[in-house]
Amino acid sequence: MSVTVSGPLPDEVYDVVVVGAGVVGSAIARELARYPLRTALVEASGDVGEGTSKANTAILHTGFDAVPGSLEARLVREGRDRLAVYAEECGIPVEPVGALLVAWDEDQVAALPALARKAARNGYRRTRTVGADELRRREPHLGPGAAGALEVPDESVICPWTTTLAYATQAVRGGVDLHLRCRVEAVTQGRAREPHVLGTGRGPLRTRWLVNAAGLYADAFDRFLGHTDFTVTPRRGQLMVFDKLARPLVSHLLLPVPTALGKGVLVSPTVYGNVLLGPTAEDLDDKGATGSTAEGLEFLRERGRRILPRLLEEEVTAVYAGLRAATGQDDYAIRAHPGQRYVTVGGIRSTGLSASMAIAAHVVELLAEAGTRTGRAADLAPVTMPNLGEAAPRPYLRAELIAADPEYGTLVCHCERVSRGEIRDALVSDIPPSSPEGLRRRTRALGGRCQGFFCGASVRALFDGAESGTRAPGTEAVR
Repeated sequence: MSVTVSGPLPDEVYDVVVVGAGVVGSAIARELARYPLRTALVEASGDVGEGTSKANTAILHTGFDAVPGSLEARLVREGRDRLAVYAEECGIPVEPVGALLVAWDEDQVAALPALARKAARNGYRRTRTVGADELRRREPHLGPGAAGALEVPDESVICPWTTTLAYATQAVRGGVDLHLRCRVEAVTQGRAREPHVLGTGRGPLRTRWLVNAAGLYADAFDRFLGHTDFTVTPRRGQLMVFDKLARPLVSHLLLPVPTALGKGVLVSPTVYGNVLLGPTAEDLDDKGATGSTAEGLEFLRERGRRILPRLLEEEVTAVYAGLRAATGQDDYAIRAHPGQRYVTVGGIRSTGLSASMAIAAHVVELLAEAGTRTGRAADLAPVTMPNLGEAAPRPYLRAELIAADPEYGTLVCHCERVSRGEIRDALVSDIPPSSPEGLRRRTRALGGRCQGFFCGASVRALFDGAESGTRAPGTEAVR
């Protein structure tokens, strides 16, 4: 296994190169690791899951509201089941909180049966209409006017960071080379059986087959190969994170009844014990515009005040924004180009997290049908991921773990109760973080209500010590 972040790339011809190490690209690389292939996963940034995957609404969807008959509907349905099993095996935090699509007027109440029928066409038949009285009993803090709901009991919340990291870790342990800080700037298509040559910021990379999972840049990458059939428009979604004290205010995912303008703003518990409010939906031109705006946050406050008025009385821990890969089309743009030995995996919206494992299996099927000699699949060695969720005991609560290693009992981040042992483990993991932000996604350190005001210097010292190979003051060597 190999993880590289600098220097020239290996002088070899890979069987498959996957471009983009978000949740979908990492899932594809993991799936390819099951086969006797030389595979590389390349990523422009310094970490996995650094693009759209790090800032979504963290929902494990059932696919009840997808377009019936679409590829997305099938892959979300299949992927959700696969990921639920995988999460259980790997220790990825998941909480099956269920969802309520709340109707705020009689027109929306009248729309609920059609949504239930749509869910049934997507193979999901466990929806149930909930009257106003029952809805009020189950969510007593809803704002006035809630007239009923459609219950979707199998919608869950999940940790998106751990999911991506689990895929990439298992891929790397399975023999996939991960090349970070490796932006692809050009593609020279190989003729006949000659390999393709990717021009990257770290030199050329050769491969027989190519998979484009470049997320927001999937359209630009497609154009390297001469395809222009979709364009990615970055759709910004701003979100607000409320403090853990707000968690008792909500038990379910509270979704709006969708309209022609989209799915709207939701209120959702998180596996970390917070409450999310968002997202906005703003089509932009800039694929790097991940900043929050006063207008966007005021819009969320207005919607939140209607849905769950008391939520607005709680403290906001953080705000953030993510960019979704909107294409203006109703379905994923997953296409094989056998003559070019190339597969496009584009237009993967927020449902891509739920569908990721099914997308990966589908892409490998497309590669095989197009002529890739995949060989026979084998099982991968299991991985166990650090628990970031509140539904299972965290290390600081596990007496036997602390007795064996006191570092798990020494807290560094008191807001999120992250121990020095967890930070140490993350810094020496198979795919170590390239920044304090990456360390936060692996441990939750810096992610609490103080946002690093108290623990920032200590966390930074541990990170810098690992980077330089030196020992931070008052700590053991961490790398």
